Amino acid sequence: MRVLLVVISLFTLAACQPSGPTHAIISTTLGDVEVKLYPETPGHTQNFIKLAEEGFFDSTLFHRVIPGFMIQGGDPLSKGAAADKTLGMGGPGYMLDAEIGAPHLYGALAAARPPQDPEKKSNGSQFFIVTGQLVDDSTLDQLERIKGITYSEAQRAAYREQGGSPSLDQDYTVFGEVVSGMDVVETIAEVETGQYDRPQQDVIIRSVTIK
Repeated sequence: MRVLLVVISLFTLAACQPSGPTHAIISTTLGDVEVKLYPETPGHTQNFIKLAEEGFFDSTLFHRVIPGFMIQGGDPLSKGAAADKTLGMGGPGYMLDAEIGAPHLYGALAAARPPQDPEKKSNGSQFFIVTGQLVDDSTLDQLERIKGITYSEAQRAAYREQGGSPSLDQDYTVFGEVVSGMDVVETIAEVETGQYDRPQQDVIIRSVTIK
């Protein structure tokens, strides 16, 4: 009986495993962005899926936009927020343990976090998508010395040819990447902004759909 129970449990677990990478469609008022979520960051990936399926992100804003750096969303306090409201402090009421590893290449999907947290825990819902800038080898060499990072040649080539924000490496959790819709991300990144880098015209996340 004990062996039978173990077999059934293993079968159930195997049946629950996804057959391939999980993707999500972030639908915004300026277009759709498709992201692939990493299995190597299960805490962040499963949390993002859970919140998306609950409709948590629906009607929130991309509330912080910095050209040549990133676009940030996922703050529940941004839903219907007045134009003069300061955003970026909201969340689901919990933090996520850091799962740091992947670099902040162009199109990386990463979790926002309070900069003062020594454990580098992530905000439970806020995320950003990296645009960044082209990065030369001397900059990567310097970051390797300062942060103790070792970049692979493939990562160096991606930073040189596509760009990103390597200054964030080893400090924030990257849990996915954009697979289509970077033109939409770039459009959002170029909108006019006001105080605290908030777009002057709301960029609304209509929904996040898991597929």
